[in-house]
Amino acid sequence: MFTKPVLLVIAHGSRDPRHAATVHALVRRVRSMRPDVRVETGFLDFNIPSVQGVLESLAAQGVRDVVALPLLLTRAFHAKADIPAVLRDAPPQLRIRQAEVLGPSPLLLSALERRLYEAGLTPADKSSTGVVLASAGSSDPEAIAVIAEIAREWRHTGWCAVRPAFASASLPRTQDAVRALRALGCGRVAVAPYVLAPGFLPDRIARGAVEADVSGDVLGAAPEVARVLLERYDTAAVPVLTAVGA
Repeated sequence: MFTKPVLLVIAHGSRDPRHAATVHALVRRVRSMRPDVRVETGFLDFNIPSVQGVLESLAAQGVRDVVALPLLLTRAFHAKADIPAVLRDAPPQLRIRQAEVLGPSPLLLSALERRLYEAGLTPADKSSTGVVLASAGSSDPEAIAVIAEIAREWRHTGWCAVRPAFASASLPRTQDAVRALRALGCGRVAVAPYVLAPGFLPDRIARGAVEADVSGDVLGAAPEVARVLLERYDTAAVPVLTAVGA
């Protein structure tokens, strides 16, 4: 029997079936890592179950405490507006705490490197390789600033250079960042998609990476991502567990 707050993973959703499949794979990994926690998945759009539907189902089952975790890498519009709006409409008997988004985190940088090594790079290649940190993009200045800061921090781990790029809303685009790193003199150029699941914008990143030497896969169900997710859950759940003496 579960005694801890239910973890509700809130994903954006997509018409692309690869998106939901990747989200479910990540959630399966999380469940395997923490069998003491009940983990549910809800989608804001396109896919089922909806967030509202899951919340109503949990309330009907007698659940009282929920940690709602946005499956997002930056704190932009969905985390600031869409998700809080959905949670405000939840059944009143539910006590819901919204966890922080996944990024930034050193574990996510480890996951990015995992994907690049899986694509063919080795740790010995770092000093001669420039990396494009390619994100979906946002019109939120805070989110853009976070991506730029992550690129600066990642550069200090030994890469030749790291440049941010965006698939929408902001510049530069992936292909322009690849060319800029070539012009800088990096021996090879790699593209690291800073996205969680496949879909329209990740496909745009992949098209922009055609001139790169190496392009990593999306973060997906990487174990580091699952660990970050559980860290965010634990942080949000602590006040609830303290209140009930767990």
